[in-house]
Amino acid sequence: MTTTPLRSQPAPPAGPRTVAASAIGDVPPPPVSALRRILAHPRFMHHHRLVAAVGATNLALLAYGLTAGWWSGPDAPDALGSAALANVALAVLVRQQYVVNLLFWLATRAPTHWPLRVRATLGKVYHFGGLHIGAALAGTAWFLAQLGALTVGDGPAGALVTGYAVAVLLLAVVGTALPPVRSRRHDLFERTHRLGGWAVLLLLWVQAGFLAGGPAALAASPQGGVLAVLTTSIALPWLRLRRVPVVVERPSAHVALVHFDHGVTPFPGSSTAVSRSPLWEWHSFANVPTPGRPGFRLTVSRAGDWTGRFIDDAPERVWVKGISTAGVANIETLFRRVVYVATGSGIGPVLPHLLAGQVPARLVWVARRHRETFGADLVDEILAHQPDALLWDTARDGKPDMLRLAWQAYREFDAEAVICISNRPLTWQVVRGMEERGVPAYGAIWDS
Repeated sequence: MTTTPLRSQPAPPAGPRTVAASAIGDVPPPPVSALRRILAHPRFMHHHRLVAAVGATNLALLAYGLTAGWWSGPDAPDALGSAALANVALAVLVRQQYVVNLLFWLATRAPTHWPLRVRATLGKVYHFGGLHIGAALAGTAWFLAQLGALTVGDGPAGALVTGYAVAVLLLAVVGTALPPVRSRRHDLFERTHRLGGWAVLLLLWVQAGFLAGGPAALAASPQGGVLAVLTTSIALPWLRLRRVPVVVERPSAHVALVHFDHGVTPFPGSSTAVSRSPLWEWHSFANVPTPGRPGFRLTVSRAGDWTGRFIDDAPERVWVKGISTAGVANIETLFRRVVYVATGSGIGPVLPHLLAGQVPARLVWVARRHRETFGADLVDEILAHQPDALLWDTARDGKPDMLRLAWQAYREFDAEAVICISNRPLTWQVVRGMEERGVPAYGAIWDS
């Protein structure tokens, strides 16, 4: 028995249905090589390579400074402080929304006639979070070294007091960002990062004033200039904080379609952060603008306490801040043809690209009862733009082999890349499986 896409007419047949494995295409070939298999492993993804690159750069700086005598003598605290501040600046700025959009813009300037290997590497631009993590860890280490030098060298009392306060906060921020803590206590991680980061910035201003000899000297120093840039960078998104009206449509108890029309129409493939309590928690969702219409939509799927409350007790207004920020799928323009593989509400980040139609695409969407869950109107809208899409109903056909579905669509559509929007295990199954076979593949890495 074969599987066919859902069509707007007629409605899909009811009842469960089993599908033979052979119905979803040929088994993908074995990995291209042992090296390719190793490099495709999540531990060696570009995100981790960037963390390692930042670490290696700082180790080289440490070694050079030891030979040059930077880390000893009366000037050691200044040298160590400069190294710490440079890393902190990189960690903060690489996460700034304008910088993120600039990185995506630069990476996607490559024309499609460039070699595929070059374009595939540029497509990994969304791994920039590796720079953030590597610089944050290195900056913390340099700051602790500076604090040690100030303590041994009998530095100003004010600089020591603020320095130890900063050290405690930095260790708390790093500690709550460790994967085991972050995955189990995400709210704690987010609040510590936000409120602790603000406190660190304030204390760094105070400490820098003590070390510089006063506000006037600090204002004229390079450290003062860097701190001013960091303060501006952090403040900019909050200067755009606003509370806007929304219209929430609930096609099912699992999904809410949130409509915004407050004078902003974001670019396809961007995301917006929304909140009901702006100081405590923010959640980002992919923007779905409709070509030729103002405003946009968000797809909120029940995935935890916050989304559950949002669906069950839909608000009339929500807080938004900052600007729309580029997401993973924006790298599609690097390729001539792409395959999108989405599961469940992963259709949200994919839909704006399908509607915009900038790049020829083929959709594979795996979900449970698409029409009942997401609404017939949304499914029909998708099929109007993707008449050849494969919509796999897990309630009817069971769970498919995602890698085989992706491989089949990739071969049939003669695509250059696969973009997968799903949960962590399925994303890595597809991305790793395709990359082991030499196919450029992309998906979220949950680093932010």
